[in-house]
Amino acid sequence: MTWMVLFLAGLLEVAWAIGLKYTDSFSKLWPSVFTVIAMVLSVVLLGWVMKYLPVGTAYAVWVGIGVVGTVILGIVLFSEPVNTVRVVSMALIVIGIIGLKLTSSD
Repeated sequence: MTWMVLFLAGLLEVAWAIGLKYTDSFSKLWPSVFTVIAMVLSVVLLGWVMKYLPVGTAYAVWVGIGVVGTVILGIVLFSEPVNTVRVVSMALIVIGIIGLKLTSSD
């Protein structure tokens, strides 16, 4: 359950990171509202997870999910470049997340 909540918190981090692009510097109401809600929920869920997982593990996994998800959506939604170095870098982040999960006591 803890890891599922952490995954959800990571997805919400992706949502607010992508949402920032749509807020137009917080000048658009509804994208701004949804982005702020995603920010708050993401951090609240991360805080809850940190009661059960080590802070370093929880934070690293949260950020890793956010980074990989944001890069993927940047490619899909905003036609950001795809190249070997970016793909390998994302793969290394995913491997790190898996390693942290496998070495976690929870």
